[in-house]
Amino acid sequence: MTNPPAQPADSPTVPYVPHVGETRQYIRDIILGVNDGLVSIFLLVAGVIGGGLNANQVLLTAVAGAIAGAISMAAGEYLATQSQQEVLDREIALEREHIRFHRDAEVTQLREMLADLGIPEHELDGVVEIFSQDDETLLNAMKVLEFGIVETEVRSPFRAMMMSGLLFLLGSATSILPFVFTDSTGFGLALAAVLTAVGLFAVGAVKTSITDSHPVVAGSQNLVIAGVGGIVAYVVGFLVDASIG
Repeated sequence: MTNPPAQPADSPTVPYVPHVGETRQYIRDIILGVNDGLVSIFLLVAGVIGGGLNANQVLLTAVAGAIAGAISMAAGEYLATQSQQEVLDREIALEREHIRFHRDAEVTQLREMLADLGIPEHELDGVVEIFSQDDETLLNAMKVLEFGIVETEVRSPFRAMMMSGLLFLLGSATSILPFVFTDSTGFGLALAAVLTAVGLFAVGAVKTSITDSHPVVAGSQNLVIAGVGGIVAYVVGFLVDASIG
């Protein structure tokens, strides 16, 4: 871990807060995976209970839904991340071609982007000369400025896949476990609602520890969405059962 920079003796005392680190680019997968598992399986359970299934049928449906959802999440995240990386690889290959055959145009573009960053006009020539001193340096500068590619922020498709799938399963457990221990669909649904609410607030707390936002607000947002969705799912299940019953 990099040591915090030394501060002058007369500088204000402000604690050095380190960056999130190497997991930063996977925060989306972590939050999306567990949150989707919490909400979607709870809505599934609420819907089938509204439709009149018994506890064993609810358990089977929830387990099947959790497995299907985890595989879908994992596969989708892998393909999406891999496809995004393939697009960026193609763009970088094209940029190499541009630098080789249209170098002056790329240097001009670099100058314009550096000017947009606020570098004073009288310093632009020197900065552009430094970044365009050789093709590889110029390419690295264009990666960051034109495509927003920083090597430490590149996502692994496999890691994104594992995080999304496994965390979906973890989130779905709050709606599955109650029906392992009870034959009452009413009690099971109530317990699943409580466990899901706790899980949603936990996700909100973890998220706010990174984003520095309010944990109650973040948890409440998730809870309102899941609560309204659960009511809708239950009513729809009840109406479908009534219409075909």
